[in-house]
Amino acid sequence: MRFWDSSAIVPLVVEEPGSRGCRELLRADTVQVVWSLTRTEILSAIWRQNRRGLLSKAALNAAEGRILKLAARWAEVIVVDLVREEAERLLRIHPLRAADALQLGAACIWAEGKYRGRQFVSLDDDLIAAARNEGFETIVPASK
Repeated sequence: MRFWDSSAIVPLVVEEPGSRGCRELLRADTVQVVWSLTRTEILSAIWRQNRRGLLSKAALNAAEGRILKLAARWAEVIVVDLVREEAERLLRIHPLRAADALQLGAACIWAEGKYRGRQFVSLDDDLIAAARNEGFETIVPASK
């Protein structure tokens, strides 16, 4: 069981350089743990790609179907007030954007303050650095 940031889930729904590594890691993970707004972040990413002409309508529809399949098997951290408080703490310490602080805040709540041995999966360098500084074991799926 690992906490997955949305940056590591997007390559599972649309083909990107990190897709193969993310798929390999997913096969070894029985349950993905995610922040409750991860689906929203992923939808934002794929619709942005579509608007930029990088993703066809057919690929967009297929990606949305993959999101639903993935969401059916993951566990969500849904305690918004606790995640918000943790994200606000993280913003004071780490150079993170709000959405990234919420992702890491959700991981912190999931880990219940016991970060050692807990794995955090992301493709975002700043988020990986912050998670590592918090004490998580960080995983960056291979990009080939």
